[in-house]
Amino acid sequence: MSKQLIDIVKRGIGQVFIYHLIFWLIFISIVPIASTTILENFSTEQQLTIGLLVFSVYLWVTSPIPTGAISILILASMLILNLVDSVEEAVVGFLSPALYFIFMLTIISQSLVKIGVDRAVAIVLVKLSKGGPHFIIFGLPVFICLLPIFMPSAFARFKMLLPIINRLNEYYGYSEKSLFKKYCLYVIGMMNQKATMIIFTGGGFPILASQLFDDYQIANLGWMEWFIKVAPPLWVSMFIVNLFVWRFLKWITPNESTAIENTVSNYDQKPETLSIKFWIVTGSFLLMILTWVLFDHDQIPLLLPPMLLVVFYSLPKLGLIDNQAIRNFDWENFLLLGSSFSIGILLESNGTANALAKELIAIFPQDTSTVVKVIGIAFFIFVLRLLFIVPSSALIVIFPIVISYAELIGITPIGLAFLVVMIIGGVMILPIHSPVSYFAYETGIFKRREQYIIGIVSSFVMMVVSILATLYFW
Repeated sequence: MSKQLIDIVKRGIGQVFIYHLIFWLIFISIVPIASTTILENFSTEQQLTIGLLVFSVYLWVTSPIPTGAISILILASMLILNLVDSVEEAVVGFLSPALYFIFMLTIISQSLVKIGVDRAVAIVLVKLSKGGPHFIIFGLPVFICLLPIFMPSAFARFKMLLPIINRLNEYYGYSEKSLFKKYCLYVIGMMNQKATMIIFTGGGFPILASQLFDDYQIANLGWMEWFIKVAPPLWVSMFIVNLFVWRFLKWITPNESTAIENTVSNYDQKPETLSIKFWIVTGSFLLMILTWVLFDHDQIPLLLPPMLLVVFYSLPKLGLIDNQAIRNFDWENFLLLGSSFSIGILLESNGTANALAKELIAIFPQDTSTVVKVIGIAFFIFVLRLLFIVPSSALIVIFPIVISYAELIGITPIGLAFLVVMIIGGVMILPIHSPVSYFAYETGIFKRREQYIIGIVSSFVMMVVSILATLYFW
């Protein structure tokens, strides 16, 4: 048995090696041809930058070495290729406030879970279940749309809701792969990830997007302004997709009648009295959100309230944040985002983004309408997004290219900026395109065919709604 396992591992390693070898043979053969054809109008520095970008995407997708090491290699490559003059310029991406915003909101979210906010939210959801499955089917999507305001982590929301969905599925007497469970998994998986974008404090991705808006001087949007811009088109697209998913799953899943059992969930019991500590922690968190809503960022920097809240949660009387909580943070992702920011800044600073945008606009004839150009750039964003596993990295790299394109065709930058955000945040064809959808798929409830069909339709609807919003709303 062990010999068979060794043979399987060897074959797997051999296949991976062949894939890497094929990539490098193609890459090496294309480089001299590209430099004299499609990249002929690019300077040597810009050609090297594009080469580094392709190399980085290859590393991010294949992960031949640990993520942290990939990030360090990318920074080292900037110095080796002489694309930056100093180490300080190479690591400039780590100066982005968005990185530290993500860090602090992650720590705060963990603190809220420690104090029992997730349990309080679960109790509310279980109370809804008393009205029967249809209350959950209609109420859960609404719940997910609002939850990012109070729990700024899609993964934390998924981990909290998954066991509740499993219990409710048993409570209603459904089978393991019932229509009810599949639909709810879609909601806490794909839909949950998209709902993150409703507010820019809803998770790492919208935080990065908001920072890019500020870095490229597109707009300095407040909390409520972002919500007003993003929520309507996002809700429209999610409503359309939800209708499709429900009809599709109902069509392919056998009908089951509700057979409610007398099983009592842990959440069905009389809830324990919420402590003063709970109200202090949640009250201070809501005060932070209220500060974002009421005050302009020029008056109170966006980063200041979470900074103070982290310190407050660290006080001995509360004791929610300690050294171990800091150590447990996903520092590999921190390095990944920092190096991605450095590449994005490099693309903009040496003119590579603008040069790529000029090549892109040359594809369209002079008399091409704005509608056709927007559709073309949306398709361009969509194709590039498929190359990235991590949506945040895709956003950081694609954003400067598209913004340069906006200036060339005369479209308002804010429109195309939101187009980038919505398409990159909404494309989830493969499970790996989102950590949350990946974990939902790993439960084994969805078949691969179901995942792909839902992902394709969901991504297409998001792209169409985003194009219409770019032309007529943003």
